[in-house]
Amino acid sequence: YCVCYHVKHIHLRFSRKHESGAQCCLCNCTEISQLYARKVKMLSGLVAKRLVTGLCKASWRPAITGVVSSRGYRGDSPDDSKFDLIEIPLPPWVDKPDEPINIKKRRLLYESRKRGMLENCILLSLFAKRYLNTMTESQLQQYDRLINEPSNDWDIYYWATEAYPTPEVYQGEVMDMLKEFTKNRNHEQRLDAPSLEYLEKESQ
Repeated sequence: YCVCYHVKHIHLRFSRKHESGAQCCLCNCTEISQLYARKVKMLSGLVAKRLVTGLCKASWRPAITGVVSSRGYRGDSPDDSKFDLIEIPLPPWVDKPDEPINIKKRRLLYESRKRGMLENCILLSLFAKRYLNTMTESQLQQYDRLINEPSNDWDIYYWATEAYPTPEVYQGEVMDMLKEFTKNRNHEQRLDAPSLEYLEKESQ
């Protein structure tokens, strides 16, 4: 390398013909500053060191990424033995023949609105609004059994929508009424359970 120092300028040029201490190819200056020659070597060493460090980091990055990705970011989990689950059986449905009719209707209205799934909350609460107050004692008993005896609320929904066949024990007038109501032939907007204000109007 030929290095010439002129006032505030440093000229760095490559020359295959000149070695350190030879005549400069730019300005014929025979005095080459050893100080700047050392600085050039230090600078070259620093650049080389950073380059090697960068290459090492780049070469390690895929390996590290592979290790991290293989430790379970795909949602993998060991097989669940389910030994820690406790099944609590629902109490069996019991008919209440001595329950007063007005109390039974209020209870069934509450149970129609507070279901384990939104679909049945809407469907049964609207069904109860339309038919509950006009049901006979026999129909009330059928409805009570239909919404309280099955252990899975989805079964009631599938029977009402006729996705699954209705078991014989739940077939009857009320089940037929519920199936017909579910078809919604008048295309009513059924987005939520009805407000209870209609009870006040009926009582007046």
